[in-house]
Amino acid sequence: MSRFKRILWPVGAGIGGMVLLMGVYFAIVSWAESPKHALDLFWEDRWIVIPIMLGFGVQSALYVILKKRLFVPVFHTGPSGALTGAGGTTSTIAMAACCAHHVADVLPILGLTAAATFLADYQTQFMIVGLATNLVGIGVMLFILFRERRKAIRLVALNLESNPQKV
Repeated sequence: MSRFKRILWPVGAGIGGMVLLMGVYFAIVSWAESPKHALDLFWEDRWIVIPIMLGFGVQSALYVILKKRLFVPVFHTGPSGALTGAGGTTSTIAMAACCAHHVADVLPILGLTAAATFLADYQTQFMIVGLATNLVGIGVMLFILFRERRKAIRLVALNLESNPQKV
């Protein structure tokens, strides 16, 4: 794989993950209230929403690096897929929590009002949990990536020791 593609894949996945999460956020808030309200709410909560989106983008990029084995031969990706899914789901729920009480106004289905009120009451806590989940996912994926890199370096060193003519 060319060097350009090895860079393009994770960058594209990172940007794609951020855009997808941002799209879900703006779609839910715009549907529940209005696009203007979505922008206002985004600006009000930017201190947590932007790091969540960036964290999910980084997590998506690292997942692609591990899954496609772009920089080192990865023998075992560990729980990286599950962590990416959990981080994305938690982040989406956390950012949707901010406008869930408006959705209850639009769709007064039995039980939705109580759940929406609960989500709205604990909006900041859900967002912090979403960000923490992303950070844990990033940490685990970096650990796996560095571990596999060390394995690859040891393997190359062993091959050079056993066959010194290749130097």
